[in-house]
Amino acid sequence: MNRIYNFNAGPSALPLEVLKEIQDSFLNFNNSGMSIVEISHRSKEFESVINGTKEKVTKLFELGSDFEVLFVQGGASMQFAMLPMNLLKAGDSADYVNTGTWSTKAINEIKSQNRKFNVVASSEDSNFSYIPKNIKFSDNAKYVHITTNNTIKGTQWHSLPDTNNIPIVADMSSDIMSYPIDAKKFGLIYAGAQKNLGVPGVCLVIIRKDLLNSIGDDIPVMLNYKTYAQKNSMYNTPPCFSIYVMWLILKWIEEKGGLSAVYQENKQKAEVLYDFIDNSSIYTGTAEKDSRSFMNVTFLLKDKNLEEKFIQEATKNSIGGIKGHRSVGGFRASIYNSTDIEKVKYLVNFMDEFQKKVK
Repeated sequence: MNRIYNFNAGPSALPLEVLKEIQDSFLNFNNSGMSIVEISHRSKEFESVINGTKEKVTKLFELGSDFEVLFVQGGASMQFAMLPMNLLKAGDSADYVNTGTWSTKAINEIKSQNRKFNVVASSEDSNFSYIPKNIKFSDNAKYVHITTNNTIKGTQWHSLPDTNNIPIVADMSSDIMSYPIDAKKFGLIYAGAQKNLGVPGVCLVIIRKDLLNSIGDDIPVMLNYKTYAQKNSMYNTPPCFSIYVMWLILKWIEEKGGLSAVYQENKQKAEVLYDFIDNSSIYTGTAEKDSRSFMNVTFLLKDKNLEEKFIQEATKNSIGGIKGHRSVGGFRASIYNSTDIEKVKYLVNFMDEFQKKVK
């Protein structure tokens, strides 16, 4: 089987064990005589999948009974609009921290709804190369929105800001389930699945029940979080296959030892790659050191004339997905949970060999 070293930012690499389990059950899921993409979402077979996925999210994040776990279509991008629609009433305001492209998109959505908000901090002054510190939040904000990991700029929050008990609403699309969290600090977490949770098609939403219960009924049905909570995320046909893959991914995380074990491995992978970049003669990182992402390592070649050759050589060596986002260029290695330390070491070895060739 010819598989490359996949460093795509999303859709991203999946664990081989999970892919094999999908393959094995694709034609006959759970001895039902049907594929997972054929079974009814009203069937007992799928009910066990969706409830099992909720249970694993609750267990891994130690959520307790204060949160509701939802599965919503439309990706994280639809959440940018749903958040203010659901969580803000007339006259309410929210605080946003702008750390890059996805934060900016979330800000543009609340702006388009003519709702009150404050951008209380931004790293735009340095091309989003750092996470702001010592932020002064508004006393009357209903929530504080942050993007925990920034795939394009390669930055990440390594500790949560002190919001004076204002609920944190977090876009965790690109680092969810890569480390343990303190759930009580969050009011709502959302994450598109295609980075650490599986395949595109579903967005995981975790919402505190007191916030959920305060939502009005003057919101379109499919854009109201209460609809998903009241109908077990099955008001209409949910993305069954995407939820199934998420269930397998969460089971895989449990088998690896849970989020603490995953976090230690992620730290080690990032350190190996950043240490090499910092000590190289032809590469340079783009994010400030104390803000560097453990998930998306962004870097440049000091000599831009070598970029095309670098990509060509990477392709020859079965390395894919290494190009930076089209909006910024350069390079990016996305080293999500499923990318193990051996793959990172292979990338470092290639980068070292390339460096020796061109020096």
